Amino acid sequence: MTLKRRHVLLATPLALAGCGGILAKQPYVARSDWPLAPPPPGSGGVAGGRGVVLVRGISAGPTLSERGLITQLADGSVHVGYYNRWATSPAQATTAALIAWLQASGRFAAVVGDGSALTPDVIVEGTLDTLLADPTTHVARAALTLVVAKPVGISERPLAQRRLTATAPLAGPTAPDLVAAQRAALAAVLGQAVGMVVRARESRRG
Repeated sequence: MTLKRRHVLLATPLALAGCGGILAKQPYVARSDWPLAPPPPGSGGVAGGRGVVLVRGISAGPTLSERGLITQLADGSVHVGYYNRWATSPAQATTAALIAWLQASGRFAAVVGDGSALTPDVIVEGTLDTLLADPTTHVARAALTLVVAKPVGISERPLAQRRLTATAPLAGPTAPDLVAAQRAALAAVLGQAVGMVVRARESRRG
């Protein structure tokens, strides 16, 4: 063994030990998965409503294909969180929440999702365009483009189409603050969505 190689072998454990010390000082940050499921309010209508509503899967807008919490930065760009994420994709969670809110309204005989064997009176589908926190303006924003249609034979006739938007106050910069504000903004949008579907259903009956 040459003298040069001997020096390299002796130095290697010391170098690794130094790296281990540096790595040991790095704090461990666990990922947190936050549920996005704003609870619906109590029934606002008479139990035993009429009609079947089919809610198709809400699709995700361009910035919402990932689960990370989105924060809008001061320069207008967005930051997608790595350590703080939604438990399910925002679009999937919005689909489930919309079904729950429509059911809780008491205005329909049934509210179903894709794959149901029931024949719908109206069909609801849309895109979750926005769900983010904006610390610069101290608000969270949500936006949902919704289409309500009436089945006509093998096709559909649109009854209503709107882009529903809402904001909610953002109390602070921590993850629980971001989550709470975005849930509140989404809840406000869901309330608008229920009203829109109810009105479209009533216009269909008329």
